[in-house]
Amino acid sequence: MAVIMENTYQQKERYFKAKNRVDKIKGFYGNLSSYVFVNLGLLALNLWTSPDHLWFYWPLLGWGIGVIIHGMKVFNYLPFFNQDWEEQKIKELMEEEQETRKQNNYK
Repeated sequence: MAVIMENTYQQKERYFKAKNRVDKIKGFYGNLSSYVFVNLGLLALNLWTSPDHLWFYWPLLGWGIGVIIHGMKVFNYLPFFNQDWEEQKIKELMEEEQETRKQNNYK
């Protein structure tokens, strides 16, 4: 019985991790599509209102840096704050909380 419960628990945990990852990927693609469409609109607005003074590339550059960092985080290309780092930090914080509870119970 314990083996069946463990397998069910592991399956649920894997499912929720996969769902979380899919949600992050969907968020990135939403951000990317917004970036493309908004900046195309800004380009058109810039060329229509003041074609002699180009300013559309400033928001393109600023938001683009954010999109790149978001993509690197979602697809684990950042050497820090990647999935392994997150899991390690979660375990560390859980252990600290458990240690604090033990210390409070002994006082």
